[in-house]
Amino acid sequence: MRSTHRRRPLAGAAVAALALLGAGLPATAAATHAEKDDKQPDLTRFYQQKIKWSRCEGMEVPEDLRCGKVTVPLDYARPEAGTLDLAMARYRATGDARGSLLLNFGGPGGPGVPELAYGGEEFMGLTDGYDLVSFDPRGVGRSSPVSCGDGTDEALEATDDGDVANDPQTALKQLRLAAAACRKHSGPVLPHIGTLNASHDLDVMRAALGDEKLNYLGFSYGTRLGAVYAARFPEKVGRMALDGVDTLTQPLTEQGLVGAQGQQTALEDYLDACTEELTCPFGQDSRSAREQVVELVESLDEHPVPTDFGQEFSGQDLVGAISHALYSEQMWPALTHALNMLVHDGDTRGLMSLAGGGFATPPDSYRSSTPVRPYEPPGPGASATPIPHSGLVDAEEVPLDNLPAALMAINCADDPDRPTAKQITDDLEDLRAAYEDASAVFGPYRLAQVLMCHGRPAGTDYIREKVRDVDTPKMLLVGTRGDPATPYRWTVETAKRLGSSAVVLDNKGKGHTGYGSSKCVRGKVDDFLLYGSLPADGSSCGADD
Repeated sequence: MRSTHRRRPLAGAAVAALALLGAGLPATAAATHAEKDDKQPDLTRFYQQKIKWSRCEGMEVPEDLRCGKVTVPLDYARPEAGTLDLAMARYRATGDARGSLLLNFGGPGGPGVPELAYGGEEFMGLTDGYDLVSFDPRGVGRSSPVSCGDGTDEALEATDDGDVANDPQTALKQLRLAAAACRKHSGPVLPHIGTLNASHDLDVMRAALGDEKLNYLGFSYGTRLGAVYAARFPEKVGRMALDGVDTLTQPLTEQGLVGAQGQQTALEDYLDACTEELTCPFGQDSRSAREQVVELVESLDEHPVPTDFGQEFSGQDLVGAISHALYSEQMWPALTHALNMLVHDGDTRGLMSLAGGGFATPPDSYRSSTPVRPYEPPGPGASATPIPHSGLVDAEEVPLDNLPAALMAINCADDPDRPTAKQITDDLEDLRAAYEDASAVFGPYRLAQVLMCHGRPAGTDYIREKVRDVDTPKMLLVGTRGDPATPYRWTVETAKRLGSSAVVLDNKGKGHTGYGSSKCVRGKVDDFLLYGSLPADGSSCGADD
């Protein structure tokens, strides 16, 4: 996840998001409404709309990309309460189109329109059979973007030291202050963010595109969105492929622990390869290299070095940069070069550039450098009805902190666990020990995840309890053995929960997701989406593919 932080540009969005996700926000009211089926509201006007495509304004994009929008209810249980527009983008099919293929590139909190615009070339083979379509989910990008304003800084200050266990009460207080800033800046969409509402948005988009069935390719968080759609709208599922499969059951605290373990394995793989080269900044002994990385992180936490941005580069900033680079083996040479710059010259610029790695986020033209205007709710004398319609914001008005703010809102809306402040305080020592045992480098970095949703209403339990045994056509799930973010066992566990509809492809390679790094995976996914040809359940792609 690329950093979108203004005052601390070196802190990766993973840290910013984990820290931000510990604040008191009313983020799950919509989830409750979305689960009510006893009285169905009239959504006809949303399902009958047609998308008007035109040239994309305000962005430098490929000539053949077209932009549009779809209107959805703010609250599906009360469609009269207000509406919002979702930004969409499309490449037309070059062959005989069987309809549209909707793509979600991950996050949560990542906008799909700029990703399709600037990174869509690797999917062009799919235009043989589909119009390629992506979108900015609600609260993300141009679609009523949420923001925490200065709450980003307050949350980072609460957790950036990587050792929140030393003073949890102060950290919780700062996170509550961050919550107030998020409420102030985000507007009426904030209580209606979450994967349940996003899945309903997907179904409205399907209908607006003129498709009887949803054909879908989702990565990382996008697999969670796809699975929820399959559970809620099984009769509308067409061809669905999920790559880098997310967990449907683990609480955020366990996800953080698994993340630290996965990143540690990826770091050891990198150092094994690095120490085989004379250019490795840690020498040619992998065990010594692992010790040196821990020492370097600790040294920078104790004595941060200045940067060209006027901020200091800490050990946790280093961890953030390394974690982004470990998402793909293709980034390892750049990581080695950046570490050499730091170790030998004290130059942080290489690592600063890597801090933007991981999930793609908008280029500078898609983000605002101006302060976000706080949302002002109606006064006491105003109508109780929310703002009736929220249109797309201009590309240059997307807040810099939209990615971590949206990630916060979505993840917490999807998670029902809410330990009290006392439970957090009582358990933090044991949790810290477990995280540090998982990884001396990444454990402290991920420990802030235990605070992600503190003070917020409990999220929906729909995903954990209801997304199982889906009655859909066969769907393809891709798991990568060396994935540092979504471990292979999550693919197996999710496939078991989804039932007989799930077909697993075992990618023996490394890195986060397989489609972009394995020709074998890409070929099998494309064959399924284009021609309906599924590999056998449990078949594999070799590491060298």
